[in-house]
Amino acid sequence: MQEPFDIEIYETTYSVFPDGEEAFTVFKEGVEHIHLQRDGENGWLKLHPETGTPLFGMDEEVELLGKAISKHLAS
Repeated sequence: MQEPFDIEIYETTYSVFPDGEEAFTVFKEGVEHIHLQRDGENGWLKLHPETGTPLFGMDEEVELLGKAISKHLAS
């Protein structure tokens, strides 16, 4: 199992907790903020906080977080 890690985007620190192979819970400034799941090689989906179902649509923060998570995991 992967260990939690921090990433910084635009001077905001996010704490990322792996929830399995391709899913992550992200905390923003210490508060649970968003659930993400990798969708293919470069795509990311925001998950509904209560049901865990994917929420489709463009979200800049999701894309930025996904890219930062991918970069961290590749290192």
